This record gives sequence, C-alpha cells and structure tokens, in this order.
Amino acid sequence: MNQSLVQKKFGEAASDYAASVVHASGPSLCRLVDLVAPLRHWRALDVATGAGHTALAFAPAVDRVVASDITDEMLAEAAKLAAARGLANVETAKAEAGSLPFADASFDLVTCRLAAHHFPDPAAFVAESFRVLRPGGVFALVDNVSPDASMLPLATSAEVLDAARTFNTYEKTRDPSHARALSLSEWHALLETTGFALASSEVIDQHIAFRPWAERMRCSPETVEVLKSMLHGDTFLRTFLRPREENGEAMFTLQEAIIVARKPS
Repeated sequence: MNQSLVQKKFGEAASDYAASVVHASGPSLCRLVDLVAPLRHWRALDVATGAGHTALAFAPAVDRVVASDITDEMLAEAAKLAAARGLANVETAKAEAGSLPFADASFDLVTCRLAAHHFPDPAAFVAESFRVLRPGGVFALVDNVSPDASMLPLATSAEVLDAARTFNTYEKTRDPSHARALSLSEWHALLETTGFALASSEVIDQHIAFRPWAERMRCSPETVEVLKSMLHGDTFLRTFLRPREENGEAMFTLQEAIIVARKPS
C-alpha cells in the first residue's frame, strides 16, 4: 500500500476518527486494557495510533505512552485529545509500523488497534514490535480479521480463501488504503514465527453502523451503492457480516480479534 494514500485518506478523516464511537469506545478497547493489565512503571508505544484513543486508554495506567502514526493530522488529533483529558504523560511521534524509529528493548508494551489491515507488511510490523520490546514485554493487537477455517468449519480450503478475498475486496472498495485483514490463524502463525509466546486470543463482534462507516472514508454515492449491493448480494458477505436494520439504521457486524502475546524473558 502506498504510504501517501494512507496519509491522504486518514488526513482527510482525522477529525471523524477522533469522534468515531467505534474507535473511541468500542468494546475491544476496554477488553484490551483488561487483558494486558498494564503496570504503573511501564513505557508504552501505540503503533498507528490514529486519533490516539488506544494510547489515551492506557495512559492513566502506565508511566509514559508514545502515540505514533504516519499521518500528521492524526497525531495532531491525538495530542489535542490528550491535552483535553489532562494526560501529560502522552507524547506523539511520526513513525511507520514496519520501520519504527525507536531503540531496541525500549518499551514494556506495544499496542496497535484497528490499524494493521492498512500495513503493507504485517510481518515487518510484528518484527519491529518484537525488537523494540524489552524481554518479557507485551504485544497487544486488535484488528478486524478475515474468515478462516475455524470460522467456516463446513467450507473447503478454496471456499475459505475465496471468502477472505471477498471480504478484503469489500473493505478495499470502501477504503482504497486498506491492504489486507489477516485471519486469526495467520496472526497466530506470524507471532509464533517471530518469537512471541501467545498469552490470549479471542474474537468479538463489532457492530457497525453502515452510514458513518462509509462517510468516514468520504465514499461517493456510487461507491455506497456498490457496497450495499455487495453486502446484500453476496452470499458469503450476508452470512459473515450479517447485514440488518436496527431502529431504522443499516448495520452489519465485523469480527475483531484481540490478541495479547509476550516477548520471552
């Protein structure tokens, strides 16, 4: 994925992500903090922080948080929110997930929430996270996941691959800066290969209101119609995303993985 496209799309939408309920207070945020159980003396790094919601959620529980991103507008929103909440232990830094500008073993915690599906090289991101963590440090990830065999137990291997491609095509139609959402099994394998020890892993429902989801990426009316057609016309997407109407609002449901792993001591 062209880094400049990510910066353009999210620079335009920075204020929307600062106000987004999904990003500011979705169920995965509190759950992530609970699973990590941060300690007061920790130094934390939030990768692809966006408007800073994850960094700010951890800030009251740790000594220091670096909120990093490649988009200047997002970093400005994160700094603004930190100041508004009186969180003096949050600093911002411009950083690319696959090439972090931090010293080896300089953090106790690395977090990343709802961003890794934009990374062109998830393996480089995981390797860099491992590098900057101290021995015994914690890696904590939340991201939308593609279906795998565990989610589609009756499907053939070819059908699972096709379903994953369909889901990523749907996401990329809405947001051209989307690279690929990995499956839960792919994340597990990547972490293990890098050297992490898996501590916990779960998948939760994230209920999405269609209209603000499309509006955050400034989708044209034509793109909105394509997305609606895909969502309701494709058998897999109807099954996996469960489109419906609630209180007069179009909704669907994403699967969010919450993964916590440790760097061996």
